[in-house]
Amino acid sequence: MRKCFAIVLTMLLVLGNIGFASVQPALGVEIQTEAASAILMDAASGEIFYEKESHKELPPASVTKIMTLLIAADAVASGKVKLTDKVTASENASKLGGSQIYLEPGETFTLEQMLIAIAVGSANDGCVAVAEHINGTHEAFVEEMNRKAQELGLKNTHFANAYGLPAEGHYTSAYDLAMISKEALNYPLIRKLTSIKEYDLRDGKFKLWNTNKLLWWYPGADGFKTGWTNEAKYCLASTVERNGLRLICVVMGVPQVRGHFAESMKIFNYGFAKYEFKQFAPANEKQGVVTVRKGVEDQVIANTEKPLGATVEKGKDKNFWVETKLNPEINAPIQKGQILGEVLLFRNDQLQTSVNLIADHAVAKAGLVDQLERTFKGVFGY
Repeated sequence: MRKCFAIVLTMLLVLGNIGFASVQPALGVEIQTEAASAILMDAASGEIFYEKESHKELPPASVTKIMTLLIAADAVASGKVKLTDKVTASENASKLGGSQIYLEPGETFTLEQMLIAIAVGSANDGCVAVAEHINGTHEAFVEEMNRKAQELGLKNTHFANAYGLPAEGHYTSAYDLAMISKEALNYPLIRKLTSIKEYDLRDGKFKLWNTNKLLWWYPGADGFKTGWTNEAKYCLASTVERNGLRLICVVMGVPQVRGHFAESMKIFNYGFAKYEFKQFAPANEKQGVVTVRKGVEDQVIANTEKPLGATVEKGKDKNFWVETKLNPEINAPIQKGQILGEVLLFRNDQLQTSVNLIADHAVAKAGLVDQLERTFKGVFGY
């Protein structure tokens, strides 16, 4: 009987370790993780819910590629490059080892296909090809990565390459990776790429499977990137969204095979057990009406641009209040989506967040005859 009890207890402990069950949050016990460094962050506010040695400088392996994708997505957003661009592999790109799609010199793919190969298949050779396409040389692209790190205020990050193979001066931290991931969420393209589970390359002759198993194993997971080298061990920067609450988790230096998934799920379990997103207004909800002067219409509705809410600890969602700031009138023409004001969310007297109020539709400027007719109506009542 004791032997059976011991077996059952062992199975429960194993399940807890791989993330399918965890009693730690309910007991209020600090998370224990095998990761050398880890962090759990609220994606909206950047608030840290858990950390362990989060500023320690460590090799990130292929998690580096989140910054590579960020630089590429920024180049697409700015119009510098297009997803339909033809990217031709150089001899320099074809020589890369590690995870790759085995590019041949002169082989051509679209930029979108190359980015999918990086996001899904962790293609080192794809990183060099994309870097050369965007910045001319791999070295110039890496300089861009380091400039972006400085722009984000990262104190413990320096990149030596765009793909993450071990190199002198190539390091980052769990906190810095979480901040890079937070910035990446501003680019829908990155989450679209990193959430692809499988992809057929070369007309189906080369199959890519996403290395991030959380996409299969953990509901709500939709990014970002795994990494492994002998030096870095197992690393993962990931994001999960449930019921409006989006969290970012980074684990680095996990020694066990697949341990980066188990440790991430454990940490996410803690976050979703303890916190929730409290919504005060959904996206596109009417918050007021603005008078339109000199327009073909007299009024325009002001809607919330995105959901208004805040991440709170469960059971501690009191003392919130909302303040609306709206221009009482505005001159035409008005563009759909034009900012008309904002709605602010406070807790006690501290501002938590704000959301723009935007015009629900466009209003053209009225012609001179229409404006005169409207003026006479206002003055004479006809």
